[in-house]
Amino acid sequence: MTLLDRLSRLIRANLSDLLRRAEDPEKIINQALEDMKEALREAREQVAAAMAEGKRLEREVESHLQEATLWEEKAKEALKAGREDLAKEALRRRKRALDLAEGFKQQAEEQKALIERLMTQLKALEAKIDEAEARKKLLLARKKGVEAAEAVRRMESKLDAHPALEAFEEMEARILSMEDRHEALKELDGQDLEKELAALSAEKELEEELSRLKKELGQS
Repeated sequence: MTLLDRLSRLIRANLSDLLRRAEDPEKIINQALEDMKEALREAREQVAAAMAEGKRLEREVESHLQEATLWEEKAKEALKAGREDLAKEALRRRKRALDLAEGFKQQAEEQKALIERLMTQLKALEAKIDEAEARKKLLLARKKGVEAAEAVRRMESKLDAHPALEAFEEMEARILSMEDRHEALKELDGQDLEKELAALSAEKELEEELSRLKKELGQS
């Protein structure tokens, strides 16, 4: 299991607990980020420890190479002194030092590969945290938008059912009825006036006809 896999399991465990308790979304987001940052701190410590171990292994390689060189010099000195037995022992110890150096070199190379993998995972985790920070801002903005819309909806719902609005609607209906009655009366008044004017016109015509007949009959 990689470092990121192990840390991801821990983060999911924490978030699953919050989700089961139906916590506030903002709290869950903040907890997720905090878990990721804690995982990043742990990952950095592991990378630092791996790098320290890598340096120790490199020192071991260098130390045993220096030891091998030293035993070679001693073997030469023994030969110069005519002591082949001592020269052979020095060469055996040189060989042992070189074998140890090679062993530590292999471990150092494996450690270097491990460090590279850890560094890749560390950078991936850092990128995920940066992405999560950006998404957090967007998600919280959307959350506030939903909360504001919900507050407006509740307010509108209360206003729709408010007695004052019902009173206004009733008064509006009454005023409309009064206006309609007024217009109807105006229309009726206009019709009565037209009838009176028509009657006056008819009466005038009768008077004119009566005067004409009287003149024809020679009556004044």
